[in-house]
Amino acid sequence: MTFQRLTIDDVARIAGVSRTTASMVLNGHAERYRIAQATVARVEQVARELNFSPSHSARSLRNRRSQAIGLVIPDLTNASHAALAQALENLCRARDLQLLMVTSDEDPERESAGMTQLVARQVDGMLVVPCSSDARHYQKWTRRLPLVFVDRRLDDSGIPSVVTDATDSVVQLLAPKLAAGISELVYFGGQAALSPSRDRLAGYRQALASAGLAEQPGWVCERDFLRESGYAMMQAWHAANGRYPQALFTASITLLEGVLAYLRQHGLQDAPRSMMTFDHHALLDCLPLAIDAVQQDSESLAAASLAKVLALLEGQPLPATDTRIAATLLRSPHGG
Repeated sequence: MTFQRLTIDDVARIAGVSRTTASMVLNGHAERYRIAQATVARVEQVARELNFSPSHSARSLRNRRSQAIGLVIPDLTNASHAALAQALENLCRARDLQLLMVTSDEDPERESAGMTQLVARQVDGMLVVPCSSDARHYQKWTRRLPLVFVDRRLDDSGIPSVVTDATDSVVQLLAPKLAAGISELVYFGGQAALSPSRDRLAGYRQALASAGLAEQPGWVCERDFLRESGYAMMQAWHAANGRYPQALFTASITLLEGVLAYLRQHGLQDAPRSMMTFDHHALLDCLPLAIDAVQQDSESLAAASLAKVLALLEGQPLPATDTRIAATLLRSPHGG
């Protein structure tokens, strides 16, 4: 099968006008050049019938803008990152911008390759959920285009960021459970060098300290934020202790998914008495287990990070380099 690529010359020929006239109409300049309304209607009708849109590449060359924003996220199966991507896509569409996305799979080399591809496609700016703690990995790109971190930050990198105010949210999530008499609260987290890991672990430790509960050896386990790591940490903890922990906090919904997979395979009857997680998914309310969660504000994260990129693109100063967005606490309808 062969495919025919339509051009503006085809529209002009079928409409019976010059290429210049067709271009002016389809690029919104008909009124400026006083093109007759009948001609405008004819050109627009032909374009609709052919499902034709003006060449984005040609318009980009004229405007020196691609009207595209790049997004780099670790994993689209992560519900929080999927929600962030959807919110950004909606915001970009409302501004006549195109969102181009790549995933890193928490691999710095794959991330770098994806960023290279986005820059090659001439995106006007880039939003990145960084998977590396090495600022040099990203600073080289700041000479090419506006770059903003979202969901994760690198302190002292000089790169603007928009993140959830995680530490205080975790303290508020855990405090009632600890006040109710929990004497063992285990933490499963991601890469220790990443800001979400540091912030969420800090909240966990603050909550323990406020409750007068001393952290015990083996309570803090960290790998990465992948689902299989949640499974592996639960498997290792269960094997080492011969039981499940009394209470468990997972630092991401993906880690919780891994934990739940292990519990499903090995029985829910002895599951942790209290389970809490950072990030929320609607399906948590459908589970037989009571799981409290921190819900990030994806809409506000997306709006604030896109605003920073567009401000940098226009050469405007940023009121704050690091923006913190408040989260919401969701208590399980099942109690627990």
